[in-house]
Amino acid sequence: DGIATVMLPTLYDPSELRSEFNGKVVRYLQDDGASVKEGEPYVELEAMKMIMPVKATATGAIKHTRGAGSIVAAGELLGNLELTDPSQVKKILPFDGAFQLAAAATAEAGSPAMDDLMVQVELALDGYQPMVEPTELVQQLFVAAPPMLHMELARQVLERYLTAEGQFLEHHKSSVSLDETYTRLIAANRDTLDSVALLALAHSQLAARNEIVIATLRSVRAATDAASLADSLQQLAELPNDFGYGEVAMLARQFSERLNTEPFDQRRAALRAALDSEALDDQIAAMKAKDGGVEMLADLLGDESAVVRKNAAEALVLRIYRSFPGLAVDVTDSSPSRQVVKYSFEFPSVPAEGDMPKRGGVCRVVPSFADIKAVLAEEIPLELPGKSVNTMQVVVAPKAFGSESISFHSTDVEFQDLVAQTTGLLREVGEALKTKGVGCFTLMLAQAPYAPRYATFMAENDWAEDESCRDVRPTFKHLLELAELSAQCELQRVVPVIGRNSQVYVGTSKAEAKGRFGKAQTVFVRTMSHTFEMSAEDDAWIEWPEVVLLGAVDELERARLNPQVGTKPNSNIFVHFNALVDMEPPAVVERMERFINGFVAKHGARLQKSKVDEITVKVGVGAGGARIRTLRLTASSMSGEYLKTSALFEKADPVTGAPSTWEDARSGQACQMEPETAGRMQLKRRVARAAGSTYAPEILGMMKVELIKKWDAYHAAGGQRPVPEDLFSSVELVPGDDGELAESARAPGENAVGMLAWRCTLATPEYPGGREIVLIANDVTFQAGSFGVAEDTLFQKASEYARERGLPRIHIACNSGARVGLAEELKPSLRAKWTDAEDPSKGFDFLYLDEEEYKQLAPGTVVATEKKLDGKTVYALDAVIGEGLKSTAGGIGVENLQGSGLIAGETSRAYNEVFTLSYVTGRSVGIGAYLNRLGQRVIQMVNGPMILTGFGALNKLLGEKVYSSQDQLGGPQVMVPNGVTHKLVQSDQEGVSAILDWLSYTPKTAASPPPLLEPIDPVDRDVAFTHTKMPYDPRHMLAGTRGPDGARVSGFFDEGSFQEYLEGWGKSVVVGRAKLGGIPMGVIAVETRNVERRVPADPANPASMEVLEPQAGQVWFPDSASKTATAIRDFNRGENLPLMIFANWRGFSGGTRDMYQEVLKFGAQIVDALVEYRHPVFIYIPPGGELRGGSWVVVDPAINPAQMEMYADVESRGGILEPAGIVEVKFREAQRREMMHRLDPELEALDAALESAAEPDAVKDAEARIQAREEKLAPLYTQIACEFADLHDRTGRMEAKGVIRKGLEWRRARAYFYWRVRRRVSETAAVARLQAADATLTPEAARALVEEVVAGGEDDKAVAEALADEAKLDAKVESVRVAALKRRLRDLYEQLPEGEREAALP
Repeated sequence: DGIATVMLPTLYDPSELRSEFNGKVVRYLQDDGASVKEGEPYVELEAMKMIMPVKATATGAIKHTRGAGSIVAAGELLGNLELTDPSQVKKILPFDGAFQLAAAATAEAGSPAMDDLMVQVELALDGYQPMVEPTELVQQLFVAAPPMLHMELARQVLERYLTAEGQFLEHHKSSVSLDETYTRLIAANRDTLDSVALLALAHSQLAARNEIVIATLRSVRAATDAASLADSLQQLAELPNDFGYGEVAMLARQFSERLNTEPFDQRRAALRAALDSEALDDQIAAMKAKDGGVEMLADLLGDESAVVRKNAAEALVLRIYRSFPGLAVDVTDSSPSRQVVKYSFEFPSVPAEGDMPKRGGVCRVVPSFADIKAVLAEEIPLELPGKSVNTMQVVVAPKAFGSESISFHSTDVEFQDLVAQTTGLLREVGEALKTKGVGCFTLMLAQAPYAPRYATFMAENDWAEDESCRDVRPTFKHLLELAELSAQCELQRVVPVIGRNSQVYVGTSKAEAKGRFGKAQTVFVRTMSHTFEMSAEDDAWIEWPEVVLLGAVDELERARLNPQVGTKPNSNIFVHFNALVDMEPPAVVERMERFINGFVAKHGARLQKSKVDEITVKVGVGAGGARIRTLRLTASSMSGEYLKTSALFEKADPVTGAPSTWEDARSGQACQMEPETAGRMQLKRRVARAAGSTYAPEILGMMKVELIKKWDAYHAAGGQRPVPEDLFSSVELVPGDDGELAESARAPGENAVGMLAWRCTLATPEYPGGREIVLIANDVTFQAGSFGVAEDTLFQKASEYARERGLPRIHIACNSGARVGLAEELKPSLRAKWTDAEDPSKGFDFLYLDEEEYKQLAPGTVVATEKKLDGKTVYALDAVIGEGLKSTAGGIGVENLQGSGLIAGETSRAYNEVFTLSYVTGRSVGIGAYLNRLGQRVIQMVNGPMILTGFGALNKLLGEKVYSSQDQLGGPQVMVPNGVTHKLVQSDQEGVSAILDWLSYTPKTAASPPPLLEPIDPVDRDVAFTHTKMPYDPRHMLAGTRGPDGARVSGFFDEGSFQEYLEGWGKSVVVGRAKLGGIPMGVIAVETRNVERRVPADPANPASMEVLEPQAGQVWFPDSASKTATAIRDFNRGENLPLMIFANWRGFSGGTRDMYQEVLKFGAQIVDALVEYRHPVFIYIPPGGELRGGSWVVVDPAINPAQMEMYADVESRGGILEPAGIVEVKFREAQRREMMHRLDPELEALDAALESAAEPDAVKDAEARIQAREEKLAPLYTQIACEFADLHDRTGRMEAKGVIRKGLEWRRARAYFYWRVRRRVSETAAVARLQAADATLTPEAARALVEEVVAGGEDDKAVAEALADEAKLDAKVESVRVAALKRRLRDLYEQLPEGEREAALP
């Protein structure tokens, strides 16, 4: 039948009519036994609120198999066909022949050649399925290829991998979804779409491609000539840790590190030279690990030089016990195999007070594991301390003694066998060890050039291995608090790690598993630093602890690349600074708290992405090696607040060195440490993170963190206001017994409904004294954040609470729409009365309950009718009410829809009365999505789709997999271009920052003027940006830019203050918010460049195609006109912003398509929005700009003269038509020719010659010469006509006609508008106060009273400064209030009957 894509169904018989999707049978369209034609609908199914016809696949007589109302699934039989012509129908028959692939035959014939294998690898990298596992295929390739070609083959594999993935990297860096990535690739490769299809094919098999790359790297990792792979390895190492590249990136980084490290033998030789000295250099023990690590020191323990051996042994112990005070080492070396190192030490966390117990240790060096038994049989040179606090170590270093036969790093099986043997040996000599007070034994297996392996055995556990210390130095157990950690969790060590002083574990809680997630898992990063200095002079000291903490975050991110760890577990960071801080403890507490808060604020996005629940920093306070206090500073989310800081002073047990007691660093009160692992809060966080969100109460902590950043940015810009002590506080609003909201101090997580509300007080740079907002959040951990009756009620009450007080209302949206459910308790009792008991496929008559079960139900559970069935009384169900049932307690149906209507109306009212803003994190479904739109202003997190129906449900409806993600329905690629989303963010931390940014432009209450900051960017500076005749980016005009030399080119508004919103919608207009001398303003500007509007193809319609509509600059199109009207409404309602419109429009686009898309309606909405605008509006035509025709009409100040003013730059234009257009109408060609003949001397002469010509030839010649001259002069005189027309559009005429207030020079426009805006804003606020004092005052009368208070006339600066002195205005407001009150009392008095007036007086 030709070339085509052929779908092979698993079941096909044209005589069987089957459902194409899930649904309910509405009716058959033909009678049973009637004829139906191929392609003719034969049944209607209801699916997802739509009636869908199903068509017959062949012609024949139909026999119904289901009844009306039957529920069917995709593929279920709906009817049988008696085929009219069975011979014309193709059927699928089982294939019983031999099916042999040519490639398989080749493979059986023998091992394929290297070239064939390489082709298979390349095809697998291109996205085709290999016939064997990818790893096996690569192994076959490198076995077949000669070693000399291994590097070249590896290079080809890596480059082919990077060629495809490199196309995705830039898009991944901007954290866009895969759908958006493909959209961008298509846009960038419109002429070569085949290449995009090939890229998509390859990238779709990323897992298999990764296996090939990983197998390739492992095949060549032992090679010494890998320099040719350096560039490719570097590119692989720079791949992001997410998007599926994690394991590849981790392996490439390890490979690169090895390539860039000096060979082991050279480093060993340098260390030996340093050790070959009678006096051990104190710095050797503090060397970097690569220069003086334990693996190199252990390798020198058998050196032929006694000096080197002795120094190596001493340096080894000093390095291991580097952070322990009171360390003394004595080395006895009678021969290379008879080294004994005695040492003593104290625990670093124990304060130096009184008689501290001394701990002793002995270290023995042996050439083989077999020698351990002999060492244990010898006398141990230790003294009994009274308790088992001594330690013993045995270093097995076969290579140091010339043996190459033993390697301990090969397998864990061999190592485990040695561990078991060691336990047996220790138990044999347990009593002897006990007499010497040995409580800890460490086995160190040296294996240079690799890091040693360690096993630690404890006497208290009958010498069983302490698995938490497997492969870590014996001192780490104390320094990293591993014993305390292992008491709470089953630990699994994660390798490799980046730093030698770091350990990473996956801890599985020992507590009982709860919920669907099973036992809680946490990734623990434990690290330490031997150096730390704190200065009282400045904050330069912060740099080092920040580096250490960032290193811990790096460890965490790298650990998550390990498939055994993944991205699901929460995480915990512990950092121990072993060096002492010489400063008073309270000062250390204050500085460390400030550091931790700043770190969380600065790196919050990374911490959130890594799911960090707790950061603990341990610091010693003291001097000269004498510890006074140990500070334990914690930023924890365990209480439900996001990384809340607390400071404790810690005391350790003098014998064990383990933390034992704690006290609050400020109050001195004793307290207990909370467990570091699972709890109720951790479970809730896991649920929220699984939904792609953050647990709602933690948003409050994020706000505090972001407030710190806002204040830092404010001061960095030059702000002078001091930071308040209390930046953030909140109180939860919960329903009281009377149903009204009441303040509550309950702990997070105690809510019994899936909605939360708080009244928050924020100390921002705009309002240092604090401003209040109402924060409403879905709790996605409670029934998936669905809206039930209780949730709707709380939402409505909280929103009403905000409206009554005029407070901004913020909604944190993460939900699953209106709650839906069934009366679960009735399911076990439910029965059906079948139409034909012998044939259930014919359907049922009704559902019923037995009499006994019915009578057990509480009244109001069901509505039922008593009936007789087979002689028994049954109750046919007419309706299920569900009263009194647990499963229906929160609402399951229409009651929730009614609640949805309640909060929908409330949100609409709130938008009209107060500032409303929704932040969409995770998903927002159904009514959740509508609430976001009804609140109008929306910030969307990149992984927070807004949908009405899930993509899976739509796929079932359509009968095939059309949609692959929720993002295709309501992700950023949909909601940003359609104008629902105002701002897109990459994480919740960035989302909270965006909320605070938006609030920085909004007033304290709906009745307040916008917040004013002192000018930081000088108001009287010139505007450096200059307009060009070529199209330019209007954002540069507003915010400034960088010149070609990198120098700052200032824009109109304060530097750094412009925030663009609705960026992806209506791109021919730019809208946003900015500050002018600290005054917040709404901004609308015009895009002068050509843009494109993209209309995506609909995946559900194969015939649809992507459409790219070009849009010219300086023109209003339907989307940009609607965007303009939307922005004006937003600025006006709740934000109270003065508005600046940089008007540079040539008109509206009036083509058929644009008229059909309602450009007329949206243009009219601009007028509607300006008519109701209650705040000052300034229209300014910028230099080189023009405002013409209908675009002038919709922004003319006559629309709202009380608020609107228009200005024009001296280099701008305004008129109905452009000069070229009006010339064609009002300065036609005949008039231009007349001007030529009047002004051009040559034409005057020719005219005279023509007039005097008598001969026909002379006349003809004169006419020809006149025509030639006219043609030559025509362009020039057209230009003259245009210039003449242009003179009518100049600023001078606009000003003379009074259509603009004033002509301005762009360079000085900033200074002019600052004082003008400040005056108008102050006047508006004064008018509002006067009208509040006397409700009968008209705006005009109130303005007249303001003019009585201040002098200055047209001097905006003088008036603005006068209004800043509130004393005079306060007096005037009070006098107006008193006069109004008197007038009101007089009116009331006069309304009384005369007989009652005297009684009314006191």
